Amino acid sequence: MDRAPRMSGRRRVWAGALVSALALALPLVGAGQASAADVNNVKNAGFEAGLSNWTCSAGSGSTVSSPVHGGAAALKATPSGQDDARCTQTVAVRPNATYRLSGWVQGGYAYLGVTGTGTTDVSTWTPDSGSWKQLSTSFTTGSSTTSVTVYTHGWYGQAAYHVDDLSVFGPDGGGGGDPEPTVPGAPGGLGVSGTTSSSVSLAWNPVSGATGYTVYRDGTKVTAVTGTSATVTGLAASTSYSFQVAATNAAGESPRSTAVSARTNDSGGGGGDLPEHAVTGYWQNFNNGATVQKISDVPSHYDIIAVAFADATATPGAVTFNLDSAGLNGYTVDQFKSDVRAKQAAGKKVIISVGGEKGTVSVNDSASATNFADSVYALMREYGFDGVDIDLENGLNATYMTQALRSLSAKAGPSMILTMAPQTIDMQSTSNSYFRTALNVKDILTVVNMQYYNSGSMLGCDGKVYSQGSVDFLTALACIQLEGGLDPSQVGLGLPASTRGAGSGYVSPSVVNNALDCLTRGTGCGTFKPSRTYPSLRGAMTWSTNWDAAAGNAWSNAVGPHVHALP
Repeated sequence: MDRAPRMSGRRRVWAGALVSALALALPLVGAGQASAADVNNVKNAGFEAGLSNWTCSAGSGSTVSSPVHGGAAALKATPSGQDDARCTQTVAVRPNATYRLSGWVQGGYAYLGVTGTGTTDVSTWTPDSGSWKQLSTSFTTGSSTTSVTVYTHGWYGQAAYHVDDLSVFGPDGGGGGDPEPTVPGAPGGLGVSGTTSSSVSLAWNPVSGATGYTVYRDGTKVTAVTGTSATVTGLAASTSYSFQVAATNAAGESPRSTAVSARTNDSGGGGGDLPEHAVTGYWQNFNNGATVQKISDVPSHYDIIAVAFADATATPGAVTFNLDSAGLNGYTVDQFKSDVRAKQAAGKKVIISVGGEKGTVSVNDSASATNFADSVYALMREYGFDGVDIDLENGLNATYMTQALRSLSAKAGPSMILTMAPQTIDMQSTSNSYFRTALNVKDILTVVNMQYYNSGSMLGCDGKVYSQGSVDFLTALACIQLEGGLDPSQVGLGLPASTRGAGSGYVSPSVVNNALDCLTRGTGCGTFKPSRTYPSLRGAMTWSTNWDAAAGNAWSNAVGPHVHALP
């Protein structure tokens, strides 16, 4: 969310560029299995011998012992300045042969490709990933090709990336030596990480040599994934199920893991006594030219009021709240607390938002996760907040934010409100850290109000690119969340309240209402129409109640009643 009304153009251009790159890269992912006679032609494919046989630009590469996908080492390469941390190896191959190129990546933006094939050079990539993710593609060599160059690289200005267990499987070119894969062992550590009324989330330990995992429910295969977690959806409420997981690679499938049982909830998601369809508004604890408000000034159309923002402290992960009394015309802490209580007495929820455009709260280990949970709970007790909003726009660690939110929920109880406000890029794929976090805490999550602004063009769930400012942009991007594992009651549409509320992406309230109708009723759609409707869609959010007030409350007066009248 913007503390200032305008954003720089850089993020919007960058996001659009990512869409173009992603649209080009997506068709390359995936390749057939290697045959029994194939070998891995890459030398030192797992970096167990350091950087032997590899060359990295500008000294950008090194080997690390953690994180690793298999064995005891992996490559870590760090982009810097105009260097994209490119690491290469010349691999011996046979002419007129087909090879499968694959590797496991984690961390920043990671690319995998091959040049010098004598036919069509290929590549694939992924945005930043908090867990190991497999990239794969295939290529055919030319009639005189005896070697190719395999490469990995990151992207300028992005975080370091990690690579492990690279392979070029195909006919022996005479220069390889890594063995063919063998059937992996059974996964261990299978456990239940969360439940809702219609889903069970599972997690397990990685298996060396595995390229994927198959999940079984009551003995029947229900899904296949490449990571070490999965959410099984479409389950009946208040019902017990048994789950197992098997590891897979080109050689076959492992024995299944020890079974675990899980029972779905009576009803899913957090939110206490919120209405079925709710409107969220951010209230500014600062003056940036919008109307200065007290909490008592927020219109009754708003069901959740997110106080923006908590402030980071010198303690990693910990936050505090400092009311800007001077900037809010002398609004006192006692008045603020009294107004919070009055809103709650009227059936509203008031929560503390963590992050924003300039928020720098970092939760990246167990200690900071504990500090986050303890400090947010202390604010809930001091000010009477009903919960927390996660609006971290500068990075999020799915593992430790999940730990922090579960710890906070255990302290606050089942009525805690938990909302999120990711940017559009954060919810393009379930592999992104924000999306994974939302799925990890689905059983305690109230709503994800993605910001449909300041983003540029993005991919919809149909693989097409949509531009800001249209019904299609709202519905096709919401579809990714609705079909990616979130319950419709956990999905909301986040829009600016006025043209001054964001640098780009404002749409009139009538467009917001059309998108809500399209998703819940199948009416009011643009060129994109979802394959089904989602009558329990939670509602809408705006930045901010202050910008709404500055525009005569036009947004809440139009969208509020429409949300509350949804089916």
